[in-house]
Amino acid sequence: MASLSTADSGTGLPRIRRIGLSDLRMALVAGIADFRALPSHAVFLCLFYPIAGLLLAGLLLRDNVMPLLFPLVAGFALIGPFAAVGLYELSRRLELGLDTSWEHAFDVLRSPAKWSILALGVLLTAIFVAWLLTAQWLYAETLGTLAPASPGAFAHLLFATGAGRQLIVWGNLLGFLFAVVAMSLSVVSFPLLLDRHVGAPAAILTSVRAVLQNPGPMAAWGLIVAAGLIAGFVPFLLGLAVVMPVLGHATWHLYRRVIAPD
Repeated sequence: MASLSTADSGTGLPRIRRIGLSDLRMALVAGIADFRALPSHAVFLCLFYPIAGLLLAGLLLRDNVMPLLFPLVAGFALIGPFAAVGLYELSRRLELGLDTSWEHAFDVLRSPAKWSILALGVLLTAIFVAWLLTAQWLYAETLGTLAPASPGAFAHLLFATGAGRQLIVWGNLLGFLFAVVAMSLSVVSFPLLLDRHVGAPAAILTSVRAVLQNPGPMAAWGLIVAAGLIAGFVPFLLGLAVVMPVLGHATWHLYRRVIAPD
């Protein structure tokens, strides 16, 4: 059950609650309820995820740069919080009993915080690009600069050679670090920007403090997001049309449980 952290007094920043695993469960339940109340809106907003994923996957396979396919798909988690801003807005409006027609998801474009939201989105995009460049560098360092001749050849290099296994280990470790940074910066910052009159620096600092004060539950939340995205990649990324809106709505409710009212 959430409890107010005493470490927030006197900072001038939003107060942070200490949460437990039960709060994560309730956030997910609330996220599923929002998705059921707004399914067409949510799928409409997030359908570009599987569409874009399929197009990019086809482009990568066509251009024979398969080594970047997994980093690209995994990188969706890094920019997901920015893409889900419209879902946060719909959950906020549903919570307040306001009209939740799909066009209100784009009210963020008229929000006083739109420039802060954009700045934070650019930051996450930069992290995403840095992750792709890192993955490309790591592949070149372990398996060389030549692209594999076929998916089968790539699978053999990856799983049947020492260099491939080294790539898997280091790739997952570096990917984990990028994911921790991105989640720390964004787990509550976007909902906070929509909900209150704060700037991007205050929102980012509040998000980092929320992670530091709730390391266990936030780590569990990261695992939930990762597991959801893995499930969403099957079949052919189409599951993301359900997983992404559920996680987006649930993130709004997680924000409500982490950040104390004014």
